[in-house]
Amino acid sequence: MLLPHTVTPVPPGSDDEPAVTIGGRTLSRTDLVGASTAVAERLNGLGVRGPVAVFAEPTLATVVALVGALRAGVPAVPVPPDSGTDEIAHVLADSGAQAWLGATPADPARFGLPTVPVREHARGWHALPEPPAGATALIMYTSGTTGAPKGVPIRREAIAACIDGLADAWAWTANDTLVHGLPLFHVHGLILGVLGPLRVGSPLVHTGKPTPEAYAAAAREQGGTLFFGVPTVWSRMARDPESAAALRDARLLISGSAPLPAPVFERIRELTGHEIVERYGMTETLITVSARADGERRPGWVGLPIGGVESRIIVESGGEAPHDGESIGALQIRGPMVGAEYLNRPDATAESWVGDGWFDTGDVAVIDAGGFHRIVGRASTDLIKTGGFRVGAGEIEAALLGHGDVREAAVVGLPDDDLGQRVVAFVVADGARDDSAASGIVAFVGETLSKHKRPREIRFVDDLPRNPMGKVQKKQLLAD
Repeated sequence: MLLPHTVTPVPPGSDDEPAVTIGGRTLSRTDLVGASTAVAERLNGLGVRGPVAVFAEPTLATVVALVGALRAGVPAVPVPPDSGTDEIAHVLADSGAQAWLGATPADPARFGLPTVPVREHARGWHALPEPPAGATALIMYTSGTTGAPKGVPIRREAIAACIDGLADAWAWTANDTLVHGLPLFHVHGLILGVLGPLRVGSPLVHTGKPTPEAYAAAAREQGGTLFFGVPTVWSRMARDPESAAALRDARLLISGSAPLPAPVFERIRELTGHEIVERYGMTETLITVSARADGERRPGWVGLPIGGVESRIIVESGGEAPHDGESIGALQIRGPMVGAEYLNRPDATAESWVGDGWFDTGDVAVIDAGGFHRIVGRASTDLIKTGGFRVGAGEIEAALLGHGDVREAAVVGLPDDDLGQRVVAFVVADGARDDSAASGIVAFVGETLSKHKRPREIRFVDDLPRNPMGKVQKKQLLAD
């Protein structure tokens, strides 16, 4: 079963434990079984077998809708609530969605789909057959930074393999209480953050928004032991010592979706006593690499492949780069949680799935002798070829963030007639923003990195363009 702890009825006389709490409202295991069964029965009764769109607001009704679709064996298509009309129309048409399940955008009639209501208090108790392990559970869409978002069919068995691998890596059990406030339309917030605790059997407390105050309250009032956040969340926590102190009794703090700056790692360790666990993944592969609860954690490194995962880094000649912690290559992944295609995109599928189960992530990385991975960044924006050298933007960004006046930094390679590309750093600074300050920052980087890795130019900015998951949108910087 994909979600054994969710769909198993509670034995008579046992405690009916909370399953999900959102916005201060809770569904117990019995509530969720009954409500999701009612959704599945309604879908089956209406003959809905194709995909259903779920307007993925952070509500209990969204969770009921998603679990109901899973139990009915109907693929769910999470739709971000902040999507524009054109993007919603693309996702609905591309996925072949047959109906909205539950909540809808304003004026849903413009999209031409019927609505299947979701009632949190409805109850159904029929036994439901388990859909095949290879069936599609979700169709999730990529961020669309290089064109229209691409759909990724995600199999039930892939979700199970991912969650089980992370449960092993993080020693995640039913004794944990997971806390996060992440969106329910990404892998991090939905698959890890909702389906994960339902499969493992641990209660979920969703805080609505991932603020330091909300996380601290969940730690104090609901006994949170496992906390998920993106780097922006942990950066804000690092600037809020009172809220951070409330996490001292937690078991594990986890970060993902973008690189965690080393100064944030160090500050959180100072305030909470915890070294944050970093992990790596993407929509096409789910989570494949992570530091372990019982292992080493290094700032800037995302850890080891989880159970069943293989990785390799490929150089331009087609061979594999050595695992020496320095050599950069294109990161490729295979394993039981890796997808098989982009929906309706055979061209993009052929480009990214390179044979024998290997998926080319589009990221560049280094691997050390012990198998630890460090993500340098995207091959398209973070691998800089300057003066005959191959330089990773992430290494320079980490060095920049060690400077006391640098709050945020993003490094790109801009065209240069002499060097091919020159290293340019966009910097959000707390101090002066003049030529003298820029020279001081460059000199600081030169204390730790080779000469060819130093920025040739510092551009001070008020903020960096980011997507909702906190990832810097470097293509916007390159276009400026």
